[in-house]
Amino acid sequence: MNLPKKEKTRVDDKTPLVKMVGIHKWFGKVHALKGVDFEVGHSEVVGLVGDNGAGKSTLIKVLSGVHVAEKGEIYFEGEKVRITSPADARKLGIETVYQEQALAPNMSISRNIFMGREPTLSLGFMDKKRMNEESMKCLSGLGLQLRSPDLPIAILSGGQRQGVAIARALHFKAKLVILDEPTIALSVKETQEVLAFINKLRQEGISVIFITHNLHHVFPVAERFVVLTLGEKTADVKKGDMSVEELTELIVTGRRLHN
Repeated sequence: MNLPKKEKTRVDDKTPLVKMVGIHKWFGKVHALKGVDFEVGHSEVVGLVGDNGAGKSTLIKVLSGVHVAEKGEIYFEGEKVRITSPADARKLGIETVYQEQALAPNMSISRNIFMGREPTLSLGFMDKKRMNEESMKCLSGLGLQLRSPDLPIAILSGGQRQGVAIARALHFKAKLVILDEPTIALSVKETQEVLAFINKLRQEGISVIFITHNLHHVFPVAERFVVLTLGEKTADVKKGDMSVEELTELIVTGRRLHN
């Protein structure tokens, strides 16, 4: 992916990678987001948590260009941006991996990694050799060892499928990866694989938003937690300031546990 020149110059780490200010979103009469402020630092993993209907998915769909907010501003690397489509988000370096993963089960690993962005040869044919080589390199970079880029997605485990989806984001030079419930319905072993992938992304300098209902999955890898409740941000806390039990209590009741 070719990024605009102005986005190649990295600002200092004190400036958030992403800053969303006063985000409002309505669906008819339903006020889904009520002036939400949200930010993510460079190389930071943020857990975006809350109960069903809290607004988590709506917020990240605004950031990823699926929805457009009626009010509010978005800044990326210190510059005000307007994101009106997923293509706008990808140009900035924002890649989203949804629960469904958007993978084609009967297609190969390499085809899935390059889906819609396949490199071509001079006559317009897909450059399969390049796709295969770069796919395996991306997977290896995540610590995911698969024997062939020609394997169909259908035979992979849940954790391996998430790895392929995350490798796609890594290959296309994402600066921010949004993971929507990446560990849902996975085994303990597969969940550990996905958490390892997230740590790899951070080591590569890539920021991550980890959206989940399972606090025990996000707690080991996130550095900070943002809690949404009925479309409002009700907490923004560092991991060292709150236990899993306190975070759970905050989500359920809106109050912190008192010793």
